[in-house]
Amino acid sequence: MLLAVLRLPWAGDLGIHAATVQRLRHSLLAPGNPLVDADTPSPYYSPWMLVLGLLARLTGLPVFVVLRIGALAGLGLLFTGVWRYVRTLSAHRAAPALALLCLVLLWGPDLLNWSGFLGLNSLALTVAYPSVFALGLSFHFWAWLTTTLRAHPDWPRWIALGALWALILLCHQFTGVVATLGALATVLAARPDRHLLPRLAAALAVGIVLLWLWPYYDFFALFSAGTGLEAIHRSLYSDLLGRFGLALLGVVALALRWRRDHRDPLVLFFVLGALLFAAGGLTGHYSWGRAAPAALIPAQLAAALETVSAGRRAFRLGWACVLGAALAVGAWGQAGMLGYVVPRDALPAPIAAKYRPPWVGYRWITPWVGYGQVVMARTVPSRQIPAYGPYTVAPGYPDVFLPDQAGRDAAVARYFDAGTSSGTRRAIARRYGVRWVIGPAADAEPWLRPVTTGPSGQVLYEVRG
Repeated sequence: MLLAVLRLPWAGDLGIHAATVQRLRHSLLAPGNPLVDADTPSPYYSPWMLVLGLLARLTGLPVFVVLRIGALAGLGLLFTGVWRYVRTLSAHRAAPALALLCLVLLWGPDLLNWSGFLGLNSLALTVAYPSVFALGLSFHFWAWLTTTLRAHPDWPRWIALGALWALILLCHQFTGVVATLGALATVLAARPDRHLLPRLAAALAVGIVLLWLWPYYDFFALFSAGTGLEAIHRSLYSDLLGRFGLALLGVVALALRWRRDHRDPLVLFFVLGALLFAAGGLTGHYSWGRAAPAALIPAQLAAALETVSAGRRAFRLGWACVLGAALAVGAWGQAGMLGYVVPRDALPAPIAAKYRPPWVGYRWITPWVGYGQVVMARTVPSRQIPAYGPYTVAPGYPDVFLPDQAGRDAAVARYFDAGTSSGTRRAIARRYGVRWVIGPAADAEPWLRPVTTGPSGQVLYEVRG
């Protein structure tokens, strides 16, 4: 993973997080929309990204260097958080290491790359995302909450727990849901005394107040964001066995834990996560599928802990053999991740066949396209171009705070439609202040001047006049 941080393979949402740091580096107080030239709030302006933006502003370091620093911090939080939380569940010295192996390998033969999901290949691609930082905080949060419920400390610690809960939700909202379900399971399993209820209420109130006070976006407005996120998350409900099949071993381990303790925190955590995930599929709220880690994490941890649990030695040995075989299958399924840190031609042919090259990026346009200038581009380029400072006409991702996103998407689609006249294209470009256009040679217009050619025959055009 450290080598993956050095390479920082480009895919998915990396562009939007780089763009967020870019905007904060230029304006901490009024950064505007990170992707398009509009003065709107954005949920990507989280406390963690604010820290990275401030670091970039004070040091002058390139954005991708800052993201690598953030990735190192996120990894450190994640690994130490898993260690601390697992220590609250088992005193066996092998438990944390087994837990880490299960979290990154106990998935399925088919890859799922998504922020907040801890498969090894997914983690390599999302290591610089706020989701990794938030997941690391979540494990520390669960560990701290567990020890607090056992020790019954004074009010300040409960207040700090409420602040930490709000921080996780602000840094990555979907991971915040997972953290909340894990905290609820921890509280239900602990059966706190009545005198602890005011402390729990105070922690909750502090968290809610901090969420309400955060100045960069309205957190509670996300609950009425509409259906824009549902279509993009529908794929989370496909190929469940291929993506999560190995985690079924953890479900068996959870059943064994439930037989020993009907209020086991991992069992309750799994039930809450599975219910929310299932509800999303049944009701069409596919974005609820991002709660899947709330079911996967406790199952994966249970599979690891069953190897070191009390009981017959023969059973533990047999379980270890089964778990070892499952981990080997999971490792083989994600072996292509090695291509992110080892040249592909140096890999054995069977592993090289699993490698999927990351995105190339658009650094090739930076000698000409300046910060804040608007580029007309299709969806995939629009997911990368803002990382280097420019804006695009339409964001490459759904934006719940951008009121005219539908109009922007329609304008881009119309511009690149083969049947659109040159005059209409020119009018669209003027409407959105377009300075540059990226497309194939077929997109050339008399009022466009070709400047340079990039990968796959893409041409950078400058708008004349």
